[in-house]
Amino acid sequence: MSLTVQVVWFKKDLRIQDHAPLKRASLRGPVLPLYVVEPDFWRQPDASERHYQFLNECLADLQQELAVQGQPLIIRTGEIVEVLEHLSKDIVIAGLWSHEETGNGWTYTRDKKVADWCRLKGIPWTECRQTGVLRRLKSRDGWAAKWDSFMAEPPVDPPRLQPVHALEPGNLPDASSIGLAADHCPQRQIGGRARGLETLQSFLFDRGKPYRAAMATPVRAFTACSRLSPHLTFGTLSLREVAQATWARQKDLKQNDFKGRSTWQGAMRSFSGRLHWHCHFMQKLEDEPRLEFENLHCAYDGLRPRESDRSRLAAWQAGETGLPFVDACMRCLAATGWMNFRMRAMLIAVSSYHLWLDWRAPGEHLARLFTDYEPGIHWPQVQMQSGTTGINTIRIYNPVKQGQDQDPDGVFVRRWVPELQQIDTAHIHQPWKAENAGSVLGKIYPFPVVDHVSAARDAREKVWGIRKGHAFRGRAADIQNRHGSRKSGIPMRGQERSRGRRRRKSSPDQADLFGETS
Repeated sequence: MSLTVQVVWFKKDLRIQDHAPLKRASLRGPVLPLYVVEPDFWRQPDASERHYQFLNECLADLQQELAVQGQPLIIRTGEIVEVLEHLSKDIVIAGLWSHEETGNGWTYTRDKKVADWCRLKGIPWTECRQTGVLRRLKSRDGWAAKWDSFMAEPPVDPPRLQPVHALEPGNLPDASSIGLAADHCPQRQIGGRARGLETLQSFLFDRGKPYRAAMATPVRAFTACSRLSPHLTFGTLSLREVAQATWARQKDLKQNDFKGRSTWQGAMRSFSGRLHWHCHFMQKLEDEPRLEFENLHCAYDGLRPRESDRSRLAAWQAGETGLPFVDACMRCLAATGWMNFRMRAMLIAVSSYHLWLDWRAPGEHLARLFTDYEPGIHWPQVQMQSGTTGINTIRIYNPVKQGQDQDPDGVFVRRWVPELQQIDTAHIHQPWKAENAGSVLGKIYPFPVVDHVSAARDAREKVWGIRKGHAFRGRAADIQNRHGSRKSGIPMRGQERSRGRRRRKSSPDQADLFGETS
């Protein structure tokens, strides 16, 4: 007689703590925890080996945790429907359980196939919510209150599991065997729940004090920012766990007076607010999946050529635009898998405005480089920074000024663009002005691929020119109604109340965020 089990399908929720599907399934009988490596998913243009290696580390922790609870993780490789079909020949699948996922277009289509298979087989598929994202949302009104309510619920305790001995545990295939190219990322963060908990603890109690002042500059952001984003992306930590730990830290700070407390309080308020923004942007893709592929506002269709200028794209990707701060950020991102939010925004803005590239190819490149790539955050933000949403302020970052503001001594640039070691600090962000420019530019470091001043001016005229006219405003109003933040809904807790002045409320559409919980 075949064994009857509840299959818990792990996707981007690689933990046993605060895992509602695992808990609920365990109340129905024996549980088969399943992870499926889907080669077609890893062949998508937004996937990379660095993602897969981080995943492997997360799964290693998950395997240990599940084994302690009584039933190890089962790993299979192939198309999920085919895997489920094959499993159903050896066991009776009484139910399929998973968390909801706001993924890319490929996962959206995949999930529809799974739903069709479950209906055909008469197997109930239960998807549980795990973030502040709401499916089939009709209005953004009251969204923030629902977020607060969900995050305040007690985390779900991990259950004891009945052992299922009928199946082999399986192994993870090598990255190359599923079509992933080698992707050297020597300073990438390490995955797994243990590392996630360490990162959360160190941010809340050791590293986070200068968060507000340091988050904008890559010189300091790598230590001052939370660095929790990849752990939230892969679900080694639940957003609820992070929110409640942050709230507990805020309560502790309120009750204890010590030197530097006010700075810590400001940092925690600011970070707590950004946890809202995390879900705010994911909600956009959940509500409108075409954001991954199409301009949100159709008036921008055809504005930039879909076939990108290959030479400019290649220079931008390689960190060889001749704009030192831009190149330093790109090279750093390639080596570390992470970049602070302002520099993420600058990278996509330079590609969109100065290099006049359609956002799709640069967006895919950045997706592959970001270890914390989250489609629901990434694509709305790529469009926002490219100026194609129709509702956001056009931000054309001056790449020279950004360098002067965020890296005034050229420390960051010299580290990542060593070709400029001979250039005096006064001209490190504009090496073409240095007396010895002729010995460097065109020899060991390129001349700028564009004149950033005239390129920005031309881009501004083209983009703002689209915004004129009644038809544009009408469509923009519809987009704002559907996707815009509600001013009274989400407090930006990082904004201090100044004496004699009302605290300014900020929306995520006005903040310099690139979506990640930095």
